[in-house]
Amino acid sequence: MARFVLAALAALFVPSVLTGALADDYATRLTAVAYDGAMRANVQGDGHVTAALQGNKLTVKGDFSALPSAATGGGLYSGEGIGVPGPQLLPLQLSGQNAGSFEGSFTLTAKQLTAFRRGHVYVQINSQKAPDGNLWGWLLPAHPFPGANVPEKGHGFLPQLDVPGNWTEKK
Repeated sequence: MARFVLAALAALFVPSVLTGALADDYATRLTAVAYDGAMRANVQGDGHVTAALQGNKLTVKGDFSALPSAATGGGLYSGEGIGVPGPQLLPLQLSGQNAGSFEGSFTLTAKQLTAFRRGHVYVQINSQKAPDGNLWGWLLPAHPFPGANVPEKGHGFLPQLDVPGNWTEKK
Protein backbone atom coordinates (compact mmCIF):
# COMPACT_ATOMS: atom_id res chain seq x y z
CA MET A 1 0.00 0.00 0.00
CA ALA A 2 2.81 2.41 0.90
CA ARG A 3 4.42 1.78 -2.50
CA PHE A 4 1.13 2.58 -4.22
CA VAL A 5 0.78 5.86 -2.31
CA LEU A 6 4.39 6.83 -3.12
CA ALA A 7 3.89 5.98 -6.79
CA ALA A 8 0.66 8.02 -6.91
CA LEU A 9 2.36 11.01 -5.27
CA ALA A 10 5.29 10.77 -7.68
CA ALA A 11 2.89 10.70 -10.63
CA LEU A 12 1.31 13.90 -9.38
CA PHE A 13 4.50 15.85 -8.70
CA VAL A 14 7.02 14.64 -11.28
CA PRO A 15 5.21 16.15 -14.31
CA SER A 16 5.15 19.59 -12.68
CA VAL A 17 8.85 19.39 -11.89
CA LEU A 18 9.65 18.28 -15.44
CA THR A 19 7.46 21.01 -16.94
CA GLY A 20 9.45 23.63 -15.04
CA ALA A 21 12.63 22.26 -16.59
CA LEU A 22 11.35 22.49 -20.17
CA ALA A 23 12.28 25.44 -22.33
CA ASP A 24 9.81 28.15 -23.32
CA ASP A 25 9.90 28.76 -27.07
CA TYR A 26 9.99 32.22 -28.67
CA ALA A 27 10.15 33.36 -32.28
CA THR A 28 10.01 36.37 -34.55
CA ARG A 29 10.38 37.43 -38.13
CA LEU A 30 13.01 40.05 -38.90
CA THR A 31 11.80 42.96 -41.01
CA ALA A 32 13.13 46.41 -41.88
CA VAL A 33 13.62 48.80 -38.96
CA ALA A 34 11.63 52.03 -38.93
CA TYR A 35 13.13 54.39 -41.49
CA ASP A 36 12.65 57.69 -43.27
CA GLY A 37 12.51 58.11 -47.05
CA ALA A 38 16.27 58.69 -47.34
CA MET A 39 17.03 55.27 -45.76
CA ARG A 40 14.46 53.24 -47.69
CA ALA A 41 17.00 51.62 -50.03
CA ASN A 42 19.35 50.79 -47.13
CA VAL A 43 16.99 48.92 -44.77
CA GLN A 44 15.66 45.95 -46.69
CA GLY A 45 15.78 42.22 -46.19
CA ASP A 46 14.14 39.43 -44.25
CA GLY A 47 14.98 36.97 -41.52
CA HIS A 48 13.70 34.54 -38.93
CA VAL A 49 14.59 33.91 -35.30
CA THR A 50 13.87 31.15 -32.82
CA ALA A 51 14.79 31.28 -29.16
CA ALA A 52 14.49 28.98 -26.17
CA LEU A 53 14.44 30.13 -22.57
CA GLN A 54 15.19 27.60 -19.87
CA GLY A 55 15.27 29.23 -16.46
CA ASN A 56 17.43 32.29 -17.10
CA LYS A 57 19.44 30.74 -19.98
CA LEU A 58 18.47 32.04 -23.42
CA THR A 59 19.57 30.43 -26.68
CA VAL A 60 18.93 32.37 -29.90
CA LYS A 61 19.35 31.20 -33.53
CA GLY A 62 18.31 32.76 -36.79
CA ASP A 63 18.98 33.72 -40.36
CA PHE A 64 18.77 36.79 -42.57
CA SER A 65 18.79 37.44 -46.31
CA ALA A 66 18.56 40.11 -49.00
CA LEU A 67 20.40 42.86 -47.12
CA PRO A 68 21.36 45.71 -49.50
CA SER A 69 24.82 45.90 -47.86
CA ALA A 70 26.96 43.53 -45.81
CA ALA A 71 25.94 42.77 -42.22
CA THR A 72 28.29 44.31 -39.68
CA GLY A 73 26.88 42.89 -36.45
CA GLY A 74 23.81 42.01 -34.48
CA GLY A 75 22.58 41.61 -31.00
CA LEU A 76 19.79 41.49 -28.49
CA TYR A 77 18.42 44.94 -27.68
CA SER A 78 15.81 46.08 -25.16
CA GLY A 79 13.38 48.97 -25.40
CA GLU A 80 10.60 50.27 -23.16
CA GLY A 81 8.02 48.28 -25.12
CA ILE A 82 7.32 46.39 -28.30
CA GLY A 83 8.32 48.58 -31.24
CA VAL A 84 10.35 50.97 -29.08
CA PRO A 85 14.11 50.89 -29.81
CA GLY A 86 16.63 50.71 -27.00
CA PRO A 87 20.26 49.91 -26.22
CA GLN A 88 22.07 46.69 -27.04
CA LEU A 89 22.08 44.13 -24.22
CA LEU A 90 24.13 41.30 -25.67
CA PRO A 91 25.98 40.64 -28.95
CA LEU A 92 25.11 37.80 -31.33
CA GLN A 93 27.67 35.80 -33.32
CA LEU A 94 27.06 36.58 -37.01
CA SER A 95 28.20 34.78 -40.16
CA GLY A 96 27.60 35.90 -43.72
CA GLN A 97 27.29 39.25 -45.44
CA ASN A 98 24.11 40.00 -47.39
CA ALA A 99 22.68 36.68 -46.20
CA GLY A 100 23.75 34.53 -43.30
CA SER A 101 22.98 33.25 -39.85
CA PHE A 102 23.49 34.21 -36.22
CA GLU A 103 23.36 32.64 -32.79
CA GLY A 104 24.03 33.29 -29.16
CA SER A 105 23.60 31.73 -25.75
CA PHE A 106 23.25 33.92 -22.69
CA THR A 107 22.54 33.84 -18.99
CA LEU A 108 20.12 36.70 -18.41
CA THR A 109 20.17 38.92 -15.33
CA ALA A 110 16.92 39.35 -13.39
CA LYS A 111 16.31 42.72 -15.10
CA GLN A 112 17.00 41.29 -18.58
CA LEU A 113 14.76 38.30 -17.86
CA THR A 114 11.88 40.57 -16.81
CA ALA A 115 12.25 42.65 -19.97
CA PHE A 116 12.43 39.49 -22.07
CA ARG A 117 9.29 37.96 -20.56
CA ARG A 118 7.39 41.22 -21.21
CA GLY A 119 8.33 41.14 -24.89
CA HIS A 120 10.69 44.12 -24.71
CA VAL A 121 13.76 42.30 -26.07
CA TYR A 122 14.42 42.20 -29.79
CA VAL A 123 17.01 41.00 -32.29
CA GLN A 124 18.62 43.61 -34.51
CA ILE A 125 20.95 43.11 -37.46
CA ASN A 126 23.08 46.10 -38.51
CA SER A 127 24.69 46.60 -41.93
CA GLN A 128 27.24 48.83 -43.63
CA LYS A 129 24.60 51.17 -45.08
CA ALA A 130 22.39 50.95 -41.98
CA PRO A 131 24.83 50.83 -39.04
CA ASP A 132 22.11 51.69 -36.51
CA GLY A 133 19.80 48.90 -37.65
CA ASN A 134 18.74 47.14 -40.82
CA LEU A 135 16.43 44.35 -39.59
CA TRP A 136 14.69 43.87 -36.25
CA GLY A 137 12.08 41.66 -34.60
CA TRP A 138 10.77 41.31 -31.04
CA LEU A 139 11.17 37.92 -29.36
CA LEU A 140 7.64 36.85 -28.45
CA PRO A 141 6.07 33.51 -27.52
CA ALA A 142 6.22 31.18 -30.50
CA HIS A 143 3.16 31.62 -32.71
CA PRO A 144 2.13 30.92 -36.31
CA PHE A 145 3.50 33.27 -38.96
CA PRO A 146 1.16 33.56 -41.95
CA GLY A 147 2.75 34.24 -45.32
CA ALA A 148 2.94 37.70 -46.85
CA ASN A 149 -0.53 39.10 -47.59
CA VAL A 150 -2.23 36.16 -45.86
CA PRO A 151 -4.96 37.18 -43.40
CA GLU A 152 -4.93 35.60 -39.96
CA LYS A 153 -8.01 34.03 -38.44
CA GLY A 154 -9.41 35.47 -35.23
CA HIS A 155 -7.37 38.23 -33.65
CA GLY A 156 -4.14 36.62 -34.83
CA PHE A 157 -1.23 37.20 -32.46
CA LEU A 158 -1.49 40.48 -30.57
CA PRO A 159 1.46 40.96 -28.22
CA GLN A 160 -0.44 43.38 -26.02
CA LEU A 161 -2.96 40.59 -25.34
CA ASP A 162 -0.92 37.43 -25.80
CA VAL A 163 2.32 38.16 -23.90
CA PRO A 164 1.78 37.37 -20.20
CA GLY A 165 2.14 40.48 -18.03
CA ASN A 166 2.47 42.82 -21.00
CA TRP A 167 0.85 46.24 -20.58
CA THR A 168 -0.59 45.30 -17.19
CA GLU A 169 2.08 46.66 -14.85
CA LYS A 170 0.97 49.66 -12.80
CA LYS A 171 3.56 52.35 -12.20
